[in-house]
Amino acid sequence: MPGRQRAFFLMTHSTLSRRRLLLLLLLSGGTALASLALAGCDGKVIPASFNGVDITGANYAQDFRLTDPDGHERTLADYKGKAVMVFFGFTQCPDVCPTALVRAAEIKRMLGTDGERLQVIFVTVDPERDTPVVLKAYTQAFDPSFIGLYGDLQKTSETAKDFKVFYKKVPTGSSYTMDHSAFSYVFDPKGKIRLVLRHEQSAQECAQDIRQVLGSASA
Repeated sequence: MPGRQRAFFLMTHSTLSRRRLLLLLLLSGGTALASLALAGCDGKVIPASFNGVDITGANYAQDFRLTDPDGHERTLADYKGKAVMVFFGFTQCPDVCPTALVRAAEIKRMLGTDGERLQVIFVTVDPERDTPVVLKAYTQAFDPSFIGLYGDLQKTSETAKDFKVFYKKVPTGSSYTMDHSAFSYVFDPKGKIRLVLRHEQSAQECAQDIRQVLGSASA
């Protein structure tokens, strides 16, 4: 298995030592890592040309059914024709989420005119506090085109499970924070899952990957 896949970590906003412990081994028997080494939909092996992790043909992260801040139910079909980048987090996250969204805005800028073909979606894992008003203000602070999505507690749990995303409420005095995964999923303009962007990737590396996704979809 390529070293890039072995280095695919879960990152959280907590201490660095905890980040190293939260590996993407949420499935028993190392299934999560094994699922990253996948062939294409036609059974043909796809060359590892991405800076991120190629998961073309994965049988998870297929779709979502969540609500936007204006009360509209959203699925991947709403963004057909665009590459879609999905990140799970929460608005009170002190470092990982803002870093990911700042990078997303930089990726869009680097794509130039192709940036209009990228839709960034922020899915909250803290729907109790991330109300529609809060969620909309938060995402639009990074870029007016970014969209925040939410569900109730059950829908949030189901969606995270479908995407193999980890999150956990952690008490902090009289309140709480959230530990969570810190990678981004990328879908091609046809709505097919293509890759995972690791938190430590640069905006330039991510932009290179997304250009390939956009190009392959139009080929």
